Amino acid sequence: MKWQPSGSTLGDQIPAELPIFGFAHSADVIAELCLAGGVGIWGATRDTPEEIEAGLAGIVEAVGNRPFGVDLVLPANMPELDDRALIEAQIPEEHRAFVAQLRQKYDVPDDGQPGMRSRFVRSNEMARRQLDVVLRSKATVVALGVGSPQDAVEQLKSAGKVVVSLIGSPRHAQKALEAGADVLVAQGYDAGGHTGTIGTFSLVPQIVDMAGGVPVLAAGGVATGRHVASALMLGAAGVWTGTLWLGAVEHDLDPELQKMLLAAGVGDTVQSRADSGKTLRQLRSTWTDEWAADAAPSPLPMPLQDILIGDLLGSVDRNRVLDLMHTPAGQGVGYLTEIEHVQEIVGRLVRETEEALGRWSTK
Repeated sequence: MKWQPSGSTLGDQIPAELPIFGFAHSADVIAELCLAGGVGIWGATRDTPEEIEAGLAGIVEAVGNRPFGVDLVLPANMPELDDRALIEAQIPEEHRAFVAQLRQKYDVPDDGQPGMRSRFVRSNEMARRQLDVVLRSKATVVALGVGSPQDAVEQLKSAGKVVVSLIGSPRHAQKALEAGADVLVAQGYDAGGHTGTIGTFSLVPQIVDMAGGVPVLAAGGVATGRHVASALMLGAAGVWTGTLWLGAVEHDLDPELQKMLLAAGVGDTVQSRADSGKTLRQLRSTWTDEWAADAAPSPLPMPLQDILIGDLLGSVDRNRVLDLMHTPAGQGVGYLTEIEHVQEIVGRLVRETEEALGRWSTK
């Protein structure tokens, strides 16, 4: 791998050309990133086991023997069974009424179909089924986005997978290290998706110091080569990127969401629990404003919030109800100025990183 710090084992564990990891829900983005020399990590936690199996097979067909990964979310304290009726019975009437009011206010059709968050219940049953598929797959890397249960880490390592744990605090890092994670992603407050409260520059060096010989990737606001160079100077073995790939041609994102992303600045994201019940950094929108209003109830814990709002948001996306459409995004969104091909994005990152490192080496 380029730019590897002395003593890092990352290149030995994951033999890619570049220590640039990219998370995306688009398998096409993942394949193109791997072909460009990086490590694509496909976000599949909201896919069924059958969809995960098919998606991973497609990535293998596209990238051959190049390393790639898949991301699962295995949080603690989830219900045992994938039983939607059981979850719905626990949802307060106040919350049902609020969602019904949003549906009426924004004229969201009730098309009778589930959404991405409500097509199944995030449960121990579903987690086991997803994990079984991943264990049998040819994915090199398995990233754990929320939680690093020791039994899952042990199973993955026994299957020859490199286990990458995303963490947002020293406490989470310690748990991941104790579970046996091979790589840590120190994900700062700046990052899109499920984030904590510690900024990237405060978090990364502390995790590097406590990780010993375990490689650390820096995440949160990484959008340019200068960010990559800064991460390396902080002691990281590479970077984990996410929001950056929303601006890829291959992502095939809805044009309206693309417009929102390109128009957004670094201050136009907000952490909200309205989507999943856990803090999720996303573009500020009518959706987040509605849930932040004084009259709104507090979002429910995962997975109740998923089931409460899942059908509504599914219809919002299918019927393109622009007022309520939104997307997760980190503060690095301010660096998205155009829609580019993955190869172009990678090439720019490499050039900018080498320019930044070159400037430093001549001082």
